[in-house]
Amino acid sequence: MFIGDILVAHGLVTNADVIAALELQRDQGGRVGDILVTMGKLELADLEAVIHAAPPSPRSIAETGSSLPALLNLLMKGMYAGGLETPSMMGDLLKLPPAAIRQLLVEAQERKLLSVLGSAGVQAVSELRYTLSDQGRQWARDALQQSHYIGPAPVPLSVYCERIARQRITNERIDRAAIDTAFADLVISANFVQEIGPAINSGRAILLYGPAGNGKTSVAEKIGRIFTDVVYIPYCFEVDGQIIKVFDPGIHTPVQIKSETAGRVASVRREDFDLRWVPCRRPFIVVGGELTLEMLDLSFNAHAKFYEAPLHIKALGGIFVIDDFGRQLVRPEELLNRWIVPLESRVDYLKLHTGKSFSLPFDELVIFSTNMLPRDLMDPAFLRRIPYKTAILAPTREEYRRIFQAISKGAGFEAVDQVVDFVIAELCERNDFPLASFQPKFIIDQVRAACKFQGIPPQYRPDLITMALSNLYTKDTVGYGVVSGSSNRRELAAA
Repeated sequence: MFIGDILVAHGLVTNADVIAALELQRDQGGRVGDILVTMGKLELADLEAVIHAAPPSPRSIAETGSSLPALLNLLMKGMYAGGLETPSMMGDLLKLPPAAIRQLLVEAQERKLLSVLGSAGVQAVSELRYTLSDQGRQWARDALQQSHYIGPAPVPLSVYCERIARQRITNERIDRAAIDTAFADLVISANFVQEIGPAINSGRAILLYGPAGNGKTSVAEKIGRIFTDVVYIPYCFEVDGQIIKVFDPGIHTPVQIKSETAGRVASVRREDFDLRWVPCRRPFIVVGGELTLEMLDLSFNAHAKFYEAPLHIKALGGIFVIDDFGRQLVRPEELLNRWIVPLESRVDYLKLHTGKSFSLPFDELVIFSTNMLPRDLMDPAFLRRIPYKTAILAPTREEYRRIFQAISKGAGFEAVDQVVDFVIAELCERNDFPLASFQPKFIIDQVRAACKFQGIPPQYRPDLITMALSNLYTKDTVGYGVVSGSSNRRELAAA
């Protein structure tokens, strides 16, 4: 974890400011945060606020919240299976500060678990190298029988709960300017902004519903990216001696400056921060038809003997979207029953395979997105638990025109009014087919492919548009014969 990354993420300094401070640090020493203050790039109060908001580094084994035997287990397993030899390697794996690692090494030596091999490195960076004794190897094998987990030391459940409460999503205010910026590339109405703004700031559940293809998923994604706060995600936490992994590099986005600062010296690392926590953007997780009830419970690996947190726990402090709600393998009623308590009480309960239950604050913005009728999915009792319900409806003809022209411009096409009029007439008047926000991009992609095939510049021609529209829907006929009249009704293609 680097202080510069966090300051940039908060918008308090720029990448260039941090790079300049790093250059001064190499020449003069000192801490990057203090140098930025001296340079006039950062207010001291802002620096102190960022440091105060981060989890503080434990100054001893006792302050880690883990027992000495548990930490010795991790250290022995790391040395046995991971080839750890030096204190810095041990600190990098366990994410513990040098003082705690030194204490562990003293305790391990007193138990005759280690032997000293000699020094590694030269001069000021020299470190002692350690290896396991026979007793140490046996300790490691016994520890691996209990759990195969090897990695950062866990944080206590109580500390994790405090952190969730401290960085709750409602701490961040999303104003009109932020919403306008986030939705700048979408055609939305003023009424939509008035509805979605309070919903986002409430931190309560949101239901997005309406006909398919009108941007519900796009709206959910925009909401997910609108938050800018930095939150701290633990690598794992411990409950009743069991380790539960939370940080997921495939889901969580760590805060870090781009590659131009990859050559930073290690002294930029701040021991003021507890490295068992990863500073990240607020999580944003989307699940669709693959969601099952089992995915909302702890996942215990019977072979490795530790847990993986469920997706909605990994989303704590962020946004959890249930897309295509109603199309999951599990019945909607069963899925909703699983969410009644968390949405109402803001607390979720999980159970270990040992039978022990524990609770976590349920602080995240849950978004249900569906193209089915809400009354067909939820009873009134559950609808009451979703305080914000926003319909994402088909665009008006004027909105459709703006969407078509904006997407055409981005694709290198010129969509004059006559082109859009032709599309609207073909859809609504000649085929009685409803407008939808996804159609312009679909049509443009089809026309572009046809132009590429014919070897001509991208252009709108009636025959190309008609061909594109023919792929937008299918004919609902018996035997696929030529049928006239109402029997030739066209339906949206399943694709």
